[in-house]
Amino acid sequence: MNTAKIQVNAMSKSTREAIVDKLRACQTDEQLLAYDAQFNIESNTGPLYLVICEFLHNRTISRAIAAKWLKTLLEDRENKLRMVSVKA
Repeated sequence: MNTAKIQVNAMSKSTREAIVDKLRACQTDEQLLAYDAQFNIESNTGPLYLVICEFLHNRTISRAIAAKWLKTLLEDRENKLRMVSVKA
């Protein structure tokens, strides 16, 4: 069992609900990416994408909304990697 899974499962229900509420409040990709950056700095749970995956696994969120959030996070990561490889 990985650390993120243990930490997500150890979260209180209100903490999990607060994270989901904040994610749902993100109306644009930019807002989601800003929340991702903030979450990854402030949280000791692990990266946001792993938390989203655990929420999906535990059926805390729908597949459609998880796919939307994960697609945004993955596209951003791919864009950053492309920028780094172009500079190199």
